[in-house]
Amino acid sequence: MKSKQRADEFRKMIMFTLSILILLSLTVAFGYTWVNHINVGIIWAFFRRGNYLIFTLYFVLQYVLSRVYGALKIDLYRVSDIVYSQGITTLLVDAIMYAIMSLVARKMVAVAPVLILFLVQMGIILIWAYLAAIVYRKLYPPYHLVIVYSYHSATSLVRKMSARDDRFIICEAVNIDQGYDYIKERIMAYDGAIICDIPGSLRNDILKYCYDNGKRTYVTPKVSDIIIRSGENLHVFDTPLLLCRNTGLTFEQKVLKRIVDILLSLIALIITSPFMLITAILIKAYDRGPVFYKQARVTKDGKVFDIIKFRSMIPNAEADGKAHPAVSDDDRITPIGKVIRAIRFDEMPQIFNILKGDMSIVGPRPERTEHVEKYTKEFPEFAYRLKVKAGLTGYAQVYGKYNTTSYDKLKLDLFYIENYSLRTDIRLIFMTIKVLFMKESTEGFDKQDDGAAGGAPES
Repeated sequence: MKSKQRADEFRKMIMFTLSILILLSLTVAFGYTWVNHINVGIIWAFFRRGNYLIFTLYFVLQYVLSRVYGALKIDLYRVSDIVYSQGITTLLVDAIMYAIMSLVARKMVAVAPVLILFLVQMGIILIWAYLAAIVYRKLYPPYHLVIVYSYHSATSLVRKMSARDDRFIICEAVNIDQGYDYIKERIMAYDGAIICDIPGSLRNDILKYCYDNGKRTYVTPKVSDIIIRSGENLHVFDTPLLLCRNTGLTFEQKVLKRIVDILLSLIALIITSPFMLITAILIKAYDRGPVFYKQARVTKDGKVFDIIKFRSMIPNAEADGKAHPAVSDDDRITPIGKVIRAIRFDEMPQIFNILKGDMSIVGPRPERTEHVEKYTKEFPEFAYRLKVKAGLTGYAQVYGKYNTTSYDKLKLDLFYIENYSLRTDIRLIFMTIKVLFMKESTEGFDKQDDGAAGGAPES
């Protein structure tokens, strides 16, 4: 056991060293550019301690944003995801440092050295990501797992996890009807188990068995699990208690969130107004139709409001009055609409909804009234999303896809509601920048799915 622990600690030390190595490499590249191409042009040039302060600031910014974007999580993401995340991180850090350098120099610093720096850094990131992935695969071979399921099909989860065969190899699927003793036997044959939505009593027994035998366990959470997970530890008595307040945001959180919404919305409106004007002109010029599109959506406590978006489809795309969610290669989407949908710029007029108070910057996406009615009938827990205001971006938008099932969206949104903090809002805003250009986060519903709830296992 001790040798296994030492081996695990050694592997962790190697991965930590790799993380520090990329941060130092990027900082050194910046330091070279700073000393040789930028600092020399500043009237009161920095020396020694001043340079060290600039280098330290760069390293800290790299570390913080790398954590936000998961750019160092070699154990979770593909090489392409790591390169993309670290590239976004470096681009933002370089932009921040460029702004700081220009303020220090009291003039716009030459941009060419910074652009060359970024290209060099992208080369460093590419080499590091591929080498780190090779090292990780040598240290951590994929886990061989058995999946335990009940009457709800585990096909979707198996398909998703099997796509990451560098991390997971699902060797067997066991239905709970085959009996607890058989399940235990199959778990012992592999590195661990995946527990899908199965009855609570059996799930508890399997969890304890895996814990007893040191088996890695992956569990798909129920809605009740998410609520309990956010509970506050109470040590008033000698019996442990968890307090679940179940009230959404506190009064102080609501006030602070509203202030931040107004401030950031006004800043965003000032920055994006020229681009919004150009977009409006292009939409109008294309087919002479209306620039904006309004649609009834549902926000906090079931209140219905008109959401405002740039029109991305042909006029009267839903002339029959029925909801027709966008699908992949939807011929109703205009050429301009394809561009603004791809970068989510069609959502920008919702700044006015935020200023009005119908929405927040971060929160569950506002669903159409008919979708709320449909999904609430299928599983009443869907209404839990309405404990907070709807948002321009949110947990489900960052960590899910446009065609993620409604039940999974509910669970993602509940993670946000039950674990809310201003820090979480800021993190999600930064994460939104990352997902803007990721195709899978903006794709339409599959035609065969059409936004279906995907079933509602017991909560």
